[in-house]
Amino acid sequence: MELTELEQVRAEKYHRLRTAGIEPYPRRVERTHTIAEAISAYMAAEEAVEANNAEVVGPQVTVAGRLRSVRTMGKVSFAHIEDGTGTMQLFIRFQEVGEAMYDTFKECFDLGDFVGAQGALIRTRTGEVSVAVQDLNMLAKAITPLPVVKEREEDGRIMRFGGFTDVEERYRQRYADLASNPEVREIFLIRARTIRALRRFLDARGFLEVETPILQPVYGGAAARPFITHHNQLHQDLYLRIAFELYLKRLLVGMYDRVYEIGHDFRNEGVSNRHNPEFTQLEFYAAYFDYQQVMCLCEEMIATVATEVTGSPVIQFQRHEIDLTPPWRRVTLREAAIEVTGIDYVQYPTAEELATAMRAKGLPAKTGATWGYLIDKGLLGAVEETLIQPTFILDYPRDISPLAKTKPDDPTHVERFEYFIGRLEMGNAFTELNDPFDQEQRFLEMGRMYDEGDEEAHPMDEDYLRAMKYGMPPNGGFGLGVDRLVMLLTDKPTIREVILFPLLRERD
Repeated sequence: MELTELEQVRAEKYHRLRTAGIEPYPRRVERTHTIAEAISAYMAAEEAVEANNAEVVGPQVTVAGRLRSVRTMGKVSFAHIEDGTGTMQLFIRFQEVGEAMYDTFKECFDLGDFVGAQGALIRTRTGEVSVAVQDLNMLAKAITPLPVVKEREEDGRIMRFGGFTDVEERYRQRYADLASNPEVREIFLIRARTIRALRRFLDARGFLEVETPILQPVYGGAAARPFITHHNQLHQDLYLRIAFELYLKRLLVGMYDRVYEIGHDFRNEGVSNRHNPEFTQLEFYAAYFDYQQVMCLCEEMIATVATEVTGSPVIQFQRHEIDLTPPWRRVTLREAAIEVTGIDYVQYPTAEELATAMRAKGLPAKTGATWGYLIDKGLLGAVEETLIQPTFILDYPRDISPLAKTKPDDPTHVERFEYFIGRLEMGNAFTELNDPFDQEQRFLEMGRMYDEGDEEAHPMDEDYLRAMKYGMPPNGGFGLGVDRLVMLLTDKPTIREVILFPLLRERD
């Protein structure tokens, strides 16, 4: 390995430890208490003393953690170590650990090293619970110094960052970012609590958590370009799933009334502050629901999860106070488009007419796009930028919604909604189509679009149609971008902040 000058200095200390018979990476570690447990044990001892009017005798502990600070004053040193539960001071005295160990500590231990300390718990004159160290061990020598945490102002707020000169390097070296920044670690604790809260909510309402295939012979359930791979033994191309939908709805045929899955989807598309090619999705399907019932469950779930994770249904996101308390605003896509753009797309029944009207308003209109595509990408794109408070946008064009039931009074639109919070599209839901003949016709229509070069068209799935022919109950389906929900709950402007290891372009 190529080592920097600082790394070479630390490597020399590594060799000095070995020469002195001290293993820098011992095979086994003794630890009797986490730091939080050790502090709790001392507090319990103090409470017992107060009750009995006796002298405090701190328990003996062995703790371990990463060395965070060192202050040496002659034959006494103070240090702080940190584990996953907290930080604790070490009180290290020459006469307690011995001359050889004390000198080794001063000369060969560095910030970032993992160390173990054994001794009695005490409270120092400054009032800090500490370990009066009797034995000190190296557990893992850190050759590379951790980046120094720095503060800087960003959008009027003080942000703490590891001292990388390139912010993107934080994502490339997430391990160092996490080790340096407790605030970053907190993001992923919130993420874990969010996913647990979603599970609890659905489990409590009779949903069954399931797992569906990631490798699929036919991709489907969304409008997206897939990743393609090849199985050598089967001599068959396979696709990383872009959605769970078609497999979850097969389970409704199999007599599970309510199912959900939380897992990863993969879409071979652009990377941005809102998109990562691999992302976490929640989908659920409920027999005998329609999209109105799904809307009610959606707003209840998001408000419940936010309250459980943050303590309130009112959150702060990018300088906006957002109230997630139900009921949320409901508005049709047509009404919202008129309100924001002034265009009533129903008055322009062909793609050519609509594109002309959009260009006249200065809106982007892709040449050759379908009528539904223009509405979705052009008009809805303008609407989305206005949606700060949680909003359901209802009733989408049929030709961009191949898996949803048409509205009974309007065959050009379907019972579908997308919901938006803080200008983020959070997810998608339908009254699901369960007529196999209608579904086949939709696949055929999308297939013709695919033949014409639309890479986001939905391919024919013969096995899904076979499942539908056995009888699929009426049902409502729902999708949620979990990463975007975590963005909201942690007030982060980019999806890269809430994914531990986001995909990044290779360095030149």
